[in-house]
Amino acid sequence: MVTGLKFMIQSKTNNIPITNKVLSIQISLNGLSFCILNTKDNSILNIDHKGFNNKVTPVELLDAVKHAFNTKTWLNYSYNTVQVIHCNELATLVPKPLFDESAIADYLKLNSKILKTDYITFDDISVNDTVNVYVPYVNVNNYLYEHFGNFTFKHYSTILIEKILASEKHASGNKMFIHVNATHFEIIITKNGALALYNTFEYQTVEDFIYYILFTAEQLELNPEEIDTVLLGAIRKDDALYTVLYKYIRHIAIDIKIQNNNATGTQKNKHSNVTLLTRF
Repeated sequence: MVTGLKFMIQSKTNNIPITNKVLSIQISLNGLSFCILNTKDNSILNIDHKGFNNKVTPVELLDAVKHAFNTKTWLNYSYNTVQVIHCNELATLVPKPLFDESAIADYLKLNSKILKTDYITFDDISVNDTVNVYVPYVNVNNYLYEHFGNFTFKHYSTILIEKILASEKHASGNKMFIHVNATHFEIIITKNGALALYNTFEYQTVEDFIYYILFTAEQLELNPEEIDTVLLGAIRKDDALYTVLYKYIRHIAIDIKIQNNNATGTQKNKHSNVTLLTRF
């Protein structure tokens, strides 16, 4: 059983030598992503995405992971480090001074539908002295543990928040970050470099997308005509989402630096791997 502790990998896969390589695996009920990063020159050696036609169950997700490992030879190499990113809405931020690990389930009950059998863990976010409490896909964790031995894992919102707050360390004023995925998106608001809001929303149409953004701006009393807005994730200027956003919000930029972690290599969409390319 994988615990909440984060370990460096002690590989017990095949004996093909791999040096200076990190394998990143991002798992969600909407798809899987894999990336091999060469840490010596910060280059991408391989990147692969598998989207699902419909949202799957955790059991079906595990089947998809097993299929990937049975069909992609390079996933079975021996890596220096393996890191896993859990992508779901079952997460909440807690100020560290108020955090009590013995009551960890109570934090999620306020915002998420969880089961008594769910395994709950947390990430420390030292940059703003908070704790991210979440439910990982423990069945997938267990499979990967059997495959690789110990590995590191985090919730993807932890990575987003850490990267954005690091980039805004010396910033002033208000800024809105929107991280877009195929079926959901995240909004992160910073005020003078500090985190003011993080939330995730599922959407099906462009109308859903713009409604949640404008509603969030209204609740925080942010003027859409003035707020600096940074786009991350799977969005480009020729997308319908970008078009509708620009209709209502004037100051929009797509941030390449945060997206790609300065990694080099061929990618189908250079705006969709902000969490996958992060080294823990």
